Amino acid sequence: MSSSPIAATPQPASVEVQATTIQLPKTSENPALLRIRHSMSHVLAMAVQRLFPKAQVTIGPWTENGFYYDFDNPDPFTEADLKAIRKEMLKILSSRLPLERIEVSREEAERRIRQQNEPYKLEILAGLQEPITLYTLGDDWWDLCAGPHVANTSELNPKAFALESVAGAYWRGDENRAQLQRIYGTAWETAEQLAEYQRRKQEALRRDHRRLGTDLDLFSIEDEAGAGLVFWHPRGARMRLLIEDFWRQAHFDDGYELLYTPHIADIELWRTSGHLDFYAESMFGPMQVDERQYQLKPMNCPFHVLTYASRLRSYRELPIRWAELGTVYRYERPGVMHGLMRVRGFTQDDAHVFCLPEQIGDEILRVLNLTERILSTFDFRHYEIHLSTRPEKSIGEDSVWDLATKGLIEALERKGWAYKVDEGGGAFYGPKIDLKIEDAIGRLWQCSTIQLDFNLPERFNLEYVAADGSRQRPIMIHRAIFGSLERFFGIMTENYAGDFPFWLAPEQIRLLPVTDEVLPYAEALQQQLVQLGVRAKIDHSGERLGKLIRNGEQMKIPLLGVIGAKEAETGTVSLRSRRDGDLGALESASLVSRAAAANQQRLAGLGEG
Repeated sequence: MSSSPIAATPQPASVEVQATTIQLPKTSENPALLRIRHSMSHVLAMAVQRLFPKAQVTIGPWTENGFYYDFDNPDPFTEADLKAIRKEMLKILSSRLPLERIEVSREEAERRIRQQNEPYKLEILAGLQEPITLYTLGDDWWDLCAGPHVANTSELNPKAFALESVAGAYWRGDENRAQLQRIYGTAWETAEQLAEYQRRKQEALRRDHRRLGTDLDLFSIEDEAGAGLVFWHPRGARMRLLIEDFWRQAHFDDGYELLYTPHIADIELWRTSGHLDFYAESMFGPMQVDERQYQLKPMNCPFHVLTYASRLRSYRELPIRWAELGTVYRYERPGVMHGLMRVRGFTQDDAHVFCLPEQIGDEILRVLNLTERILSTFDFRHYEIHLSTRPEKSIGEDSVWDLATKGLIEALERKGWAYKVDEGGGAFYGPKIDLKIEDAIGRLWQCSTIQLDFNLPERFNLEYVAADGSRQRPIMIHRAIFGSLERFFGIMTENYAGDFPFWLAPEQIRLLPVTDEVLPYAEALQQQLVQLGVRAKIDHSGERLGKLIRNGEQMKIPLLGVIGAKEAETGTVSLRSRRDGDLGALESASLVSRAAAANQQRLAGLGEG
């Protein structure tokens, strides 16, 4: 089975990807890079303790793009401190110090730790299995570590690392314990890799959906209402409506029906579904209503199950496909919330398919086709697929698991999509397919998921009448394509860098009247556009033309239509396109018809896609 990303059929895209020949390997896939980053984290810790003798070290692992170390230091680290630490690290690298692995007894490790007065290391030691290993760096610094490391600091490229930032972190991730300072760094094999990484990082900052959400007036998160709750502004709400309408029609076309279900339910429902056993930490507390406890829903699935169970079903009805844009509420810890990517209230594009065992393969393939259709509409055409199989702790008969896993594999192979196998990575209730989408700058985002479930049909005693008259359990397929509208909106905004395609832009055309005398013509043209579903506005600010154009460009509006006396007299508009540049004078009737057609065909501009 191939592990390379797959690509759907190429189509014209409005997203420009900056090509580069420099590949950036991941730590987890590159043993040499893992040793470099693990070693560089020790160099960082040694440099910090040389400059700040009172600093105590805790943990310092590698990450996919670098490394970090957590410190307990009396004073906060400053930008000036980071520069001094980097300078000290360069001295250590030039000293050609060896890194050596030593096995010691638990007693010897404890003696060394107490001698250094490092209480965090004592707690780390308590959780280690023998043999206890540590790595020395030169003659006067060491830390508990399993490795691996380079043999000598001369193997670390002084031109291929950087210290990036300082952030707060709790010891063991527990907000009730000591607050530490985390220094982030990155290290690569070559200076060219470092430069490319930094370029991509700057590009990611330019595309940050939080900044663009403010600049383009799309959404906000208001502290007065509470953390992690999204307020959609008119421009963002218009875009969301466009996305939802497209999603609904795509599901109708694919044989789904829509459901609307409540936001709360009696807590016993969540006990039956198993959420109170497996998901309680991510749920908000219950509320008391009429001597009963109600719970905000963290997921939509139990509601769809109850809808199925509202009457006895026949095998002739299956498969049943139900979809819902259902808002759910989950408790996210303060430190992990991030713009639209991690919030406490969000809308899942949930769907559930209830089917016969022999229908699994066809239904999964159908979901894959729908997923491709929907994601490609938003210019996501490159995916990485993971097939997750049965974990050790799971429920259900082996024969059902085998049938379900075989159905997933057959669907992927019929689709022609390469995939990686995540052995034992499935949910306790069934195997699954996870799809990561690649954005315009090469980042992968977990998005769509398809999961088979034997658990909920069993817990809720779901049945259908089989052909022989017996009562049988249906197979339940959970699937989400966007994952959540909020997170997908954030990913999409960063993918386009806020420069949305014509069909999706909240304001598609801004008319710029040069004088008040041409306002009646501009207003008549706007009315024609609006009547055909084109989102057109007039800039009434009265600014000079140059300022009008700059304002429109800052808001990333696809088309700016300049209207002066000549245009009003000839029935034309002088068009400027963000995508195609100066389009010259265009007859107003042609603009109206072409803009309406571009909307209907979901094009990136007035041209061909």
